[in-house]
Amino acid sequence: MASVNPFNLSDSEEEAERLPNEAADRERSPSDGAPGPPPGNPFCPPADAERPTLLLSGSRTSPSGEGISAAVPSAMVGSGETRVSVDVIAAQLLRDQYILTALEFHTELLEAGRELPRLRDYFSNPGNFERQSGTPPAKDQVVGPGGTLNRAGSISTLDSLDFARYSDDGNRESDERVAVLEFELRKAKETIQALRANLTQAAESEVPSQERKNFKSSPEIQEPIRPLEKRALNFLVNEYLLKNEYKLSSITFSDENDDQDFELWDDVGLNIPKPPGLLQLYRNCGTPLPSPRDTVDVSVGVDFGDLPGNCIAQDTPKKPDLSQQQQTEVVQELEYQIGLLNNEKQSLAEQIKKLQSEIQTLKRTVSSPPLSSLDPPTDNGQYLDIRGVSEPESSPELPSTEKTSQSHPQSHSKLKSRPPVVFDQPNRKLSPAFQQALLSFCRMCSDSRLGAEVSRLADSEESVMLMLGRCLPHIVPNVLLAKREELIPLILCTACLHPEPKERDQLLHILFNLIKRPDDEQRQMILTGCVAFARHVGPTRVEAELLPQCWEQINHKYPERRLLVAESCGALAPYLPKEIRSSLVLSMLQQMLAEDKADLVREAVVKSLGIIMGYIDDPDKYSQGFELMLLSLGDPSERVVSAVHQVFIPAFAAWTTELGTLHTALIPSLMARIEKLLKQGEHSLDEHKLHVFLSALQSLIPPLFAVVLQNAPFTNRVKLHSDTPTIEVTRFPRPASPLQDVATIIGSREMLSALLLLYDHQLEHEGTTGWDSLLWVVNQLLPQLIEIVGRINVTSSTCVHEFSRFFWRFCRTFGKIFTNTKVKPQFQEILRLSEENVDASAGNGILTKATVPIYATGVLTCYNQEEDRKLLVGFLEDVMTTLSLSHAPLDSLKASFVELGANPVYHELLLTVLWYGVVHTSALVRCTAARMFELLVKGVNETLVAQRVVPALITLSSDPEISVRISTIPAFGTIMETVTQKELLERVKMQLASFLEDPQYQDQHSLHMEIIRTFGRVGPNAEPRFRDEFVLPHLHKLALANNSQAAESKRIDIATQLFEAYSALSCCFISEEVMVNHFLPGLRCLHSDMEQLSPEHEVILSSMIKECEIKVENRGMADAQGSLSIASSLVGEDAKTKFLSKMGQLTTSGAMLANVFQRKK
Repeated sequence: MASVNPFNLSDSEEEAERLPNEAADRERSPSDGAPGPPPGNPFCPPADAERPTLLLSGSRTSPSGEGISAAVPSAMVGSGETRVSVDVIAAQLLRDQYILTALEFHTELLEAGRELPRLRDYFSNPGNFERQSGTPPAKDQVVGPGGTLNRAGSISTLDSLDFARYSDDGNRESDERVAVLEFELRKAKETIQALRANLTQAAESEVPSQERKNFKSSPEIQEPIRPLEKRALNFLVNEYLLKNEYKLSSITFSDENDDQDFELWDDVGLNIPKPPGLLQLYRNCGTPLPSPRDTVDVSVGVDFGDLPGNCIAQDTPKKPDLSQQQQTEVVQELEYQIGLLNNEKQSLAEQIKKLQSEIQTLKRTVSSPPLSSLDPPTDNGQYLDIRGVSEPESSPELPSTEKTSQSHPQSHSKLKSRPPVVFDQPNRKLSPAFQQALLSFCRMCSDSRLGAEVSRLADSEESVMLMLGRCLPHIVPNVLLAKREELIPLILCTACLHPEPKERDQLLHILFNLIKRPDDEQRQMILTGCVAFARHVGPTRVEAELLPQCWEQINHKYPERRLLVAESCGALAPYLPKEIRSSLVLSMLQQMLAEDKADLVREAVVKSLGIIMGYIDDPDKYSQGFELMLLSLGDPSERVVSAVHQVFIPAFAAWTTELGTLHTALIPSLMARIEKLLKQGEHSLDEHKLHVFLSALQSLIPPLFAVVLQNAPFTNRVKLHSDTPTIEVTRFPRPASPLQDVATIIGSREMLSALLLLYDHQLEHEGTTGWDSLLWVVNQLLPQLIEIVGRINVTSSTCVHEFSRFFWRFCRTFGKIFTNTKVKPQFQEILRLSEENVDASAGNGILTKATVPIYATGVLTCYNQEEDRKLLVGFLEDVMTTLSLSHAPLDSLKASFVELGANPVYHELLLTVLWYGVVHTSALVRCTAARMFELLVKGVNETLVAQRVVPALITLSSDPEISVRISTIPAFGTIMETVTQKELLERVKMQLASFLEDPQYQDQHSLHMEIIRTFGRVGPNAEPRFRDEFVLPHLHKLALANNSQAAESKRIDIATQLFEAYSALSCCFISEEVMVNHFLPGLRCLHSDMEQLSPEHEVILSSMIKECEIKVENRGMADAQGSLSIASSLVGEDAKTKFLSKMGQLTTSGAMLANVFQRKK
């Protein structure tokens, strides 16, 4: 710290200008005979020195201009009116040691608002008031410049004196003394820093300039390292070790240089600028760095004018051609200055030690009495043992031998070596044996393990780590399971810094076994700690210390522990060596995926595998990654499969994109497997495997589109502008995870927006020439997909749905322009919906395939604008017309209606298509429309049924063609099954009654067959009243009429349909009246037919009749207990078997079956 030397022999620059040398000499003469300062501190006057006489004519306490004029007559020669500056007065007072007068003068100037820098600096510098005696005075006495003052026995400034604190209340005295001493200690340290700067400057001049010239002229002669250079290099080396995670080496290095503070660059030298790090010095080794001597802080240092021989020191730099003798004198003078500074530094260091000791003593006095024990410790200085107490007579003289260890760059975490502790000893003459025997009654135990740990406290970071390594294994088992996660940071920190590998392994084993079955939050804490550990210790120790813990628990009996292992493999992947990532860790996860039975564990394994795929860089592992993808996609758990699509496939696709194999290897491999599956399953297709492969292809659509964008001809023209339009929310399908978001794959939404603008412009105006990735999609992928679609079974709703969703996502991802110009033309060319191809077998063949529903539901529904809806309506109308006129199966049209009908958005559109069929001129088309209503009724709300469906069906039911009227019956039956509006049900009931009772339909065999089939399908689920009052009576009539049917073929057809209908209705609850009047008579009529036509059916009918008769009898006996179920009335095992076989033939819902066992209200 820079300070003003109040004992400078020249008062000020102003005075030096006015006073001639003779007058200055006369002014100095009164103080020449004063005793000099002690050798320990040459700048401090003795406290007991006799004050010199001040040559003033006025009062000593009230200096005036006249008094000063008597002392300095030469200053007043010119004029008696001349005023002396206050700075001259202050300098004279300080030089002659009139300290209290100077203080009063300083106070008056402050009150007048004229602060004098000389007085301010003097009274704020603690070095001006330091005591010269090595022994402190009495506790409450101090001899100061102003007389005997009641103050603390320590070094203090006049500014720090507080006379108000020495009141009768002595309770606060100790606390206040501690505060004062701490302040004074800080001031003393600042003084040491200032003196160290002076010493640094002096040390720079230790090597004579002539010798330096010799070293420079002769490079082969190595210039010896100077202390300053050594300290600077030590600091840079330690800083390099810390920055590059060589913590243990840094600790050892700092221990070997315990005389240097590596946390403060100013410890090297205050006037030395900090150079760049070692790495920067190495990189710039060819560039000369500025010498520290070029930037000397001239404000910090000793004023050479205060020392003898100052003229030589000042003249030396100006005369480079001095003689050898003069150079020798300069060196001697500098050595003398260094000696003085070293002496002062040693003196201040001793005073600081005394202050620290006094502070510690006062703190212990205020807080609690010291604890004593028996024997002094015998350790290596790493522990602060509380069992022994040092004697106060010897401890202040012993230097501290404890070394400082360093493992963290911040100063607040560094454990400083402790000074000797001093305790107050009683003025007693007890023998040591008696004293030990007396202290033995203090109940302390150091024989046990815990007692040994408690009795010696760690005094360095390394010893703290050793102590934690010994104690933690004993602490963990005694902590509650619910709170053990609180130990995670302590365990990890110890494992990270502990020097012994065996102990680190034990601590990490404790970490992974800390909680028996860790829940999700606890696993997250452990994983967070493992990642922090990995970042700190590096890949080598992660491989050697963490991975073995994972390997040990790979087959643990608790799934939570295996789940921790699976999650750890993914979390640690970025911090492992790349060879281990692609070998050991990959093998561990592959084993867990194949063998683990817990869904949660396999899900975590798949996610970790995805992370591994994001960091792997060995192309040879591609085939293994592909097999892992197929294995995980075939997992029976939906959670696992979902994780595959969310994490694994996007990460694997990103890797294959970098390898350039996404569209050349990965997608073609999946397409080949789909084709192979279709060839093998021409009769029985494995729909599950098809779903697996197709879902994988669907998850690869976003990365494929990203590849198309990134390899486009316009990529080098992309420029990001602030006015780039944002991407519409509906532009892309909603991704299954952020990893499937095209913006995430590309890098940002701004970049994607700019690419999309150029993409649409390129497709619309410039074409695809030279665009290899897009040409592959158009010329290879699309034709192959369309060909596969034509080979799947159209009746498989699952396959149709899967491919429809695939094409929908495909078209939405690649955009509307691509769909209209590339996808639709290829489908339209294959379907060929022209009128002249109606009778062509080839055209009809493709219309009966799954190509129709997939094109309608997967491509034409991608965009919902008016022209898109018109195109879809026209396509469905054309298909319905073409299939009807060519008498082709309607399965493809039905599949389209089922897929579209699942979405209420398309109900109006489908009704528009069907109305086109209702009013069509061809009866075949009208029949087709009537049959399509049956598929649409179940998903349409009752309002549309009443307003659009029923009027259309009634129109068709009065059609001139009987086939059209018959085609409406299944739709009417479905309405009776699903609708609850009474008015609507009555209209349908009347229409069906007209079919049954109108004489023109008496001989319509096909109509009767359709009605019986419809009654058997909808009867169990229809309203009970409709079933009892309409269905069963008309079935009875039809069965009775069939007994007199002359045509045997028609009779067996009707009988077979009646048997199916009665079998379905037998499980319904039927009232006793309806049972006796209609159900049993109808069964008996059917039984008489079956006796002649089908004896095997006759046996079942006999059993059914017997069951119904028993049920009627029992219902009368157990009326109070409620109805009995049919199952409880079965007689014998044969009857039970027959009944169950009949139950297996039913297609009724569970809700309606429950009516069987309800009592009639």
